[in-house]
Amino acid sequence: MNAPITRPATHQAPEYLVWQDVQGHEHRSIWHSESGAALPSRFQLADDTLTADSALRLAAAGVALIWQGDFQNAKLLMQAMGRRLAARAAKPKKTGKKPLPATSFPHAFHLHRQAIAQRAQILGRLLVPLNADYVIPLRRAPDIQAAVQQAWGPSSDATPPSPNAEHLLSLRELQGLIGAFEWRRQGVEIPALGSAPRNRIHPHYGVFSPIRGEYIDLVAQAPLPPLPTGADSLRAFDIGVGTGVLSALLVKRGVKHIIATDLDPRALACAAENLQRLGCADAVKLQAADLFPKSESGTAPSQAPLQADLIVCNPPWLPGKPSAPIEATVYDLNSQMLQGFLAQVKPHLSPGGEAWLILSDLAEHLGLRTRETLLGWIEAGGLQVLGRIDTPAKHPKAMDPQDPLHAARSAELTSLWRLGR
Repeated sequence: MNAPITRPATHQAPEYLVWQDVQGHEHRSIWHSESGAALPSRFQLADDTLTADSALRLAAAGVALIWQGDFQNAKLLMQAMGRRLAARAAKPKKTGKKPLPATSFPHAFHLHRQAIAQRAQILGRLLVPLNADYVIPLRRAPDIQAAVQQAWGPSSDATPPSPNAEHLLSLRELQGLIGAFEWRRQGVEIPALGSAPRNRIHPHYGVFSPIRGEYIDLVAQAPLPPLPTGADSLRAFDIGVGTGVLSALLVKRGVKHIIATDLDPRALACAAENLQRLGCADAVKLQAADLFPKSESGTAPSQAPLQADLIVCNPPWLPGKPSAPIEATVYDLNSQMLQGFLAQVKPHLSPGGEAWLILSDLAEHLGLRTRETLLGWIEAGGLQVLGRIDTPAKHPKAMDPQDPLHAARSAELTSLWRLGR
């Protein structure tokens, strides 16, 4: 059985924001931003008297608002700010202009991402304080201690060497913490894993949730490679294990020897917990590695590349720069992971083995990558396409004609590419 993997404490020196509350008490709060937002250089106190229009004007000008009023009113204020931003974004639609043709998608996509980033930046300037023990010192504030501890760790370990310091973060990020806590508590039902209750994956904070089932169904349906002569099971690698859902599915399909890799400590901890809960931990070894495992134990590298009969990889589907850590599961800068996998997988395949590449063609419909480019990378890696299984997109945005990228999303296919030497 694998030893449990825990997220190491963060030893980077924390940044502090010094400010005074309405009573004149000075606070020295540790700045938290999962998206990597810079420590605010301009800020002011805000309470229930602040209107949404004024809050939006200040936040758009780069002023952070440290909330001192009723917590529930802060939520209402952020919702009102969001509605005003949405109304502004919708105004060009009333000009009678025709939808952008497919050839304009690269430009439309980048504008869409830019608008989302600007919205997040503006709404992220509404800040809430936390005490050292993760209590919100505001009226009608919920109990969020368990949610914050789950994401950051115990308060005594969260920000060494200053365990008694207060904290400051955006209300938007705090809501994300609370939402992630609920996702982890309830779990995501994965029908391909079997019947309830042993068919749920519980994603951790910062680990992408397997809410899109298309790629999971593809792995459940694809024919497994033939069993090597004399072997009791296939040997498999799961590259980029995430929540552990694909490793668990392979175990359910009879694969007894799996090495699953990831660089994110949160993902490794999440996968360890899920695999243990699902009774799959004995079959899966987890390793911190960039793409392929270097050895059986994950310590000293082997003389020759480790090989597997089946290698599964579900890389980020869109080329682009992630604007936050969680986006690294969606955006792959310069397609580095995709290209790295295709360039390096051949020597890791045992004779007769298969590499399963799970990829959406949304990037092709958006004009961010061509099918010829992908096929060129496959060929350059010394690989051939043994087969491909496709499934249409089923997520809500693909069905929403009001989505600015609807024409691309509605045509999207998710594919499992069966690749061999």
